[in-house]
Amino acid sequence: MSEANLPGGPLVLGPLLRYVDETTAAVWVETRDPGTVTVTRGSARASARTFGVHGHHYALVELGDLEPGTTEAYAVEVDGEAVWPEPGSSFPAPVIATLEPGRPLAMAFGSCRTSVSHDAKGNDAHGVDALRAWALRVGDQVPPADADDPDLAPDRLPDLLLFLGDQVYADETTDEMRAFIESRRDIEQAPWTELKDYEEYAHLYALAWSDPANRWLLSTVPSAMIFDDHDIRDDWNTSLVWRREMEATSWWHGRIVAGLASYWVHQHLGNLSPAERRTDELYAAVLAHEGDDELDLGAVLDAFAERVDQHPETYRWSYTRDFDTQARLVVVDSRAARELDPAHRAMLDPDEAAWLDSQLRGDVDHLLIGTSVPFLLARGLHHLEAFSEALTEGAWGEHGARFGEKMRKTVDLEHWGAFQNSFQQVARQAMEVAAGERGRAPSTVTFLSGDVHHSYVSEARPARSSRRSGRELTSTVLQAVCSPIRNPLSRNMRFATAVLSYGVAGPLGRVASWSTRVPDSPLHWHYAQGPWFDNNLAFVRVTGPSLRMWWVTGEVVDGGHERPLLAKVAAYELDEQGRPPERESVAAKVWTSTRSRVRRR
Repeated sequence: MSEANLPGGPLVLGPLLRYVDETTAAVWVETRDPGTVTVTRGSARASARTFGVHGHHYALVELGDLEPGTTEAYAVEVDGEAVWPEPGSSFPAPVIATLEPGRPLAMAFGSCRTSVSHDAKGNDAHGVDALRAWALRVGDQVPPADADDPDLAPDRLPDLLLFLGDQVYADETTDEMRAFIESRRDIEQAPWTELKDYEEYAHLYALAWSDPANRWLLSTVPSAMIFDDHDIRDDWNTSLVWRREMEATSWWHGRIVAGLASYWVHQHLGNLSPAERRTDELYAAVLAHEGDDELDLGAVLDAFAERVDQHPETYRWSYTRDFDTQARLVVVDSRAARELDPAHRAMLDPDEAAWLDSQLRGDVDHLLIGTSVPFLLARGLHHLEAFSEALTEGAWGEHGARFGEKMRKTVDLEHWGAFQNSFQQVARQAMEVAAGERGRAPSTVTFLSGDVHHSYVSEARPARSSRRSGRELTSTVLQAVCSPIRNPLSRNMRFATAVLSYGVAGPLGRVASWSTRVPDSPLHWHYAQGPWFDNNLAFVRVTGPSLRMWWVTGEVVDGGHERPLLAKVAAYELDEQGRPPERESVAAKVWTSTRSRVRRR
């Protein structure tokens, strides 16, 4: 994508359809100048004045009093000028579809998406953008690769598109982003080709969300988001040593302030319900602002970002969505809320851990837990992470601690398995939900994750030590991972991942963790499907106790790089009682062509 393809005119970025429930909808935009943004859907009409952040102008328009279960087209104006939908667009009119109680819930999810061109050069380097391939399919721009497969030709759009981290890459910048950085400053000086300030983050988001197909998709499918490390920097908050190294640089303070400030504007604000936005400390100031002048939120937002970086307990990025009695979605901040003090290491600080504990409840058909980093890794990786944590805590002395810290940063050993106290705690809480000890047991307790650049489904059950307690689980406990949307592993890394997933790394890792006296896990889990390494977008549909998930990718056929076809990678399904099929029948149905997903008829 070139700068010439970025949006222009009164509407710089968006619209993005964000929080939508039965009667309300939020539409987010960035405008070129201060002004008033108006959204019209049928007889519903609402306006919002922009607020300013470092020379950029944003508005979040909230429509209310909508009818549940209705789908209607909408339009956006800026100071009375129609800006969306664009005249002559080949895509269908953007719509707002409100939730309908009792209707089967459909969601899409995934993580890790780089923003490069969609020509042969971009696809050869980064693979086909799975999000864009799906946008072209549901936008009636290309036929499905298999017209008889309902997963590739859905009867309706999902109720929610959940992005689970690395929506943007602030550290591994593309040629387009580097060109913008170089136009502003010397890239031979720190932070080099990485992002430095808010202006660069704003441009990065524009590159990520401006492709016409993806832009249309984000304007018509509600989205929710949570950050992961690359939204800020690789290995963000891996350890206290990592954090101190970053804070000792001349540029980190500017990066973390700009990263968190831009995240609040571009991603977090739209996650919130109308009631939550009214009580948000920053947005409350936007709502309270009076007069015709635009509120300049820049300095306040920077001070907020600086504070919550140093004192994460003062603000919550995590959030919860309830979908009638069908599902509860709990999205967990597994980055900013980490407790890094070696004496009290935890994935979540005490306040965040208590909040999560309060949210993990039954009385719904499905409990969905979104965490950017997988809760259940391949067993070999899990044991290796637990082993590295024990080393850093001194299990093998000072030299072992230094080696453990080096291993943690070199191999990215910083998922839930590397925070054993937190892992053990959440595993027990999940089992209590699954056993009906926290309200009516749901059909499933399903962790949705990304980050690891391969996808899989794991099924879990109580470990032998847990079974001795007499606890019986009536829920199926699952881990479903979709990563990447567009940023595939190299062949060497795919091989290493496969070894850690299927090879001797599992038993060896367990021996290593035993050697450092890592506590046994209360859960035992195994791959039900995967891993696979395509660029993917995943879907989950729940109907009563049943659950179905499938993964799709884009395929270039006969050199049509700009118009890839949508193809299915794998599917997983629970029966009408919410139980997985017999083990011999759960092998993944995998459709592959070549690693690049480029083929000829």
